[in-house]
Amino acid sequence: MLSSLRRSARERPASGFNGLAAHLRFTFASALALLVLFALLRLGLLLFNRELIGSTPLASFVEAFGNGLRFDLRLTVYILLPLLLGVLSMRVMAVRGLLRLWLSVCASLTILLGLIELNFYREFHQRLNSLVFQYLQEDPATVLSMLWHGFPVLQLLASWGVASAAMYVLFGWLERLTRGAPTVCETGARRRGSAWYTRAAVFGVLILVCVVAARGTLRQGPPLRWGDAFTTESMFANHLGLNATLSLYDAAKNRFSSHRDNSWKATLPAEQAQAITRELLLTGNDQLVDAELAPVRRNFQPPVDGQLPVRNVVVILMESFAGRFVGALGSGEGITPNFDRLAGEGLLFERFFANGTHTHQGMFASMACFPNLPGFEYLMQTPEGGNRFSGLPQLLSARAFNDLYVYNGDFAWDNQSGFFSNQGMTRFIGRGDYVDPVVADPTWGVSDQDMFTRAAEELAQLDRSKPFYALLQTLSNHTPYALPEQLPIAVVEGHGALDQHLTAMRYSDWALGRFFDQVRDEPWFKQTLFVVVGDHGFGVPEEVTEMDLFRFNVPLLLIAPGISERFGSRRDVVGTQVDVVPTIMGRLGGEVQHQCWGRDLLSLAADDPGFGIIKPSGSDQTVAMIRGDRVLIQPKEQAARLYRYRLGANPQGERLAPDAEAAQLQRQLEAYLQTATASLLANRSGDREREAAPGGVPLASVGVPIEPSKTPSQVRKAREG
Repeated sequence: MLSSLRRSARERPASGFNGLAAHLRFTFASALALLVLFALLRLGLLLFNRELIGSTPLASFVEAFGNGLRFDLRLTVYILLPLLLGVLSMRVMAVRGLLRLWLSVCASLTILLGLIELNFYREFHQRLNSLVFQYLQEDPATVLSMLWHGFPVLQLLASWGVASAAMYVLFGWLERLTRGAPTVCETGARRRGSAWYTRAAVFGVLILVCVVAARGTLRQGPPLRWGDAFTTESMFANHLGLNATLSLYDAAKNRFSSHRDNSWKATLPAEQAQAITRELLLTGNDQLVDAELAPVRRNFQPPVDGQLPVRNVVVILMESFAGRFVGALGSGEGITPNFDRLAGEGLLFERFFANGTHTHQGMFASMACFPNLPGFEYLMQTPEGGNRFSGLPQLLSARAFNDLYVYNGDFAWDNQSGFFSNQGMTRFIGRGDYVDPVVADPTWGVSDQDMFTRAAEELAQLDRSKPFYALLQTLSNHTPYALPEQLPIAVVEGHGALDQHLTAMRYSDWALGRFFDQVRDEPWFKQTLFVVVGDHGFGVPEEVTEMDLFRFNVPLLLIAPGISERFGSRRDVVGTQVDVVPTIMGRLGGEVQHQCWGRDLLSLAADDPGFGIIKPSGSDQTVAMIRGDRVLIQPKEQAARLYRYRLGANPQGERLAPDAEAAQLQRQLEAYLQTATASLLANRSGDREREAAPGGVPLASVGVPIEPSKTPSQVRKAREG
């Protein structure tokens, strides 16, 4: 009798709760509320970045919202799992307060990610991805300062709080609305809960429905993938079809995967891939060496008539110096008058691209001559970043060049000091080395004019008995923009959300012109090859192809005595940042052994249009190969697409039907990425093998402990001691 009463009490629903039917009503109402929330967040992203709409038809955005519903349904199923499992237990169904709290917390986190994504997408033209985790791993003080000074943090937090509270109230209202009146039996006792077999049957039906919803498709094979959102001709509309929470979850899986799910998987036999890659990179001036050890190590003998009367090299890496707004490349906005003037003194490459869309990728591509590979976008901070690369520090240190690295900020960011010290650089000037700068920005450091002024001073003091190479890196053109209060240039207006960015770019251009005016009369100036190159572009309303080529398009300008007379003032050969080092070595002359993943752009055959392989930052595994005016875009697990593109004042991307050229480009793209990835993982990317370890095994093929990264002050103390 007592056990019967206890069992009855356990199965008795809470006061005011009407069992299974009420729980199902609450579940479906909550699902509808979540789907409306996701749609509103997507609408907010659309309106916040409305400048990207351009001429995209309304139908494309309707299609994007339809695609988005499929991704939203998947996330909704994940969030509702406790409620779905609760169908099996009357007790769980009765604790509606906890279920309401769970739904409110999930909705609040989703709202937070949606608000973060507003500015994230405006900055990077990508949904939330592994860049989020990358910034979390960087110096917290710098990241927090960048966010505080660069974005409306208080407004976003206030909006988050209000929206989260609104969702909590909404779920409370839905809970009361769906509760239902208690049913009373003829005897006056409350009706007992649904039988276990009824709940089990309902649960089975719910599972079938949720599996279909979570898969997002009725087709056989793989479930819904991110590529299924790419159904329109508009990149912006396609991105809108994704879900921020799911995108960040996928990025986390790839970012923290121990088996590198996001690295490039071999698609060709290794020997075939290596042969195709060698055919791509080796020219008539190259002789392959160590073929059994390294894929593309060669002796490069540049043509004698391509050498210039220079002994020094200065590489100027310009932050966010987008080709879209460079006057010499066709822009009419007047953002870069000084660069345009300098372009008249040298050789400008009109089809030049960054290998990635972040500064650290521009650094290791331009200086270490290694490409931006899927799975290794943060190469400078990974164990593989301790490998020896065939870059400018390695090659010119072997020729006894002095070196200098001048930067506005902290060398700990992106592990710059550790990476470049390991590659052979010794002289670092960073944010802690400036005295009374014009701008002391709390986030990044000093302004570009401070950096260039200090660079001019340091270059003037270098030992003249030895040649030198220097890397000068700007930073003012990066959020939150280190600019003086009294600007020496006119503020840019009329470009909406880009006004502040373009003002910073105009300021960086002014500082660049001022630097050249400062050093023009120095005795070393006429003995120096200047290389001015953008580290990456940035998002603009004109998205040329789904690869958004303006995020990659940057200028490359070479200034040196006699360069225009020898090579002309313009070149339209395609190149990327991995071509910078071999192009520099070709101007210095003399045979050099290297394993650069690019080529000397000024010693190619006349009929060679050049090529480049590019990849965006973050977890997006889309890659592309550019040759001439064609670009083949290969999304992960999707069919490749071929375009004819045009940059400059009238940009355009025209989709082309697949043809034999597309098949060849795809094969070359796959071979290049496969071979470079294998080379990196085997630690065989240097200009030569390291000295043998005990037993005669090359150190490049064993696990060599990497010396801990040194700060600039440690490097200076070691040098002075």
